[in-house]
Amino acid sequence: MSITWNTRVETTSDLETLRDITRAAFGREFEVGFLDAHRADPVAWIPGLMFVATTPDDQPVAYALLTRCHVDHVPVLSLGPVAVLPAYQRQGAGGAAVRAALATARDRPEPAAVVLGHAEYYPRFGFRQATEFGIHHPQFDGPNMMAVALGNHAVPTGTLTYPVTV
Repeated sequence: MSITWNTRVETTSDLETLRDITRAAFGREFEVGFLDAHRADPVAWIPGLMFVATTPDDQPVAYALLTRCHVDHVPVLSLGPVAVLPAYQRQGAGGAAVRAALATARDRPEPAAVVLGHAEYYPRFGFRQATEFGIHHPQFDGPNMMAVALGNHAVPTGTLTYPVTV
């Protein structure tokens, strides 16, 4: 059976639920702190770029976050974290949130998005290994660091830096 997920931008009433989803999905506090650090960082945080997938009664069960990072001096978007409540994993909720996030990202001025994630999962959304584009990170070069062009923009080349570290 295929589920059609509703997606929307987060609301302030979702904040604690999204922290709970993060905790349940990853099984630890590190990613909750990572999420909170992004919210607090005026360089990384871009209002309106946290997308949630919800049940028919509007209960969030998954989300995908886009924040700002840079390739050399060019602002690009970073996808992640992406989190899904364990009871809803492998049912398309996370993918729905990612698709909603990337659809909005394609209408923004940033030329690309990057993700540090599962090399088997993110290519379905158009991501390829970042080094194929000439994007490098001193710690994360390899198959799990991926990038995708947004809109008709050329992907910048250079060193990837994140404003938030936890």
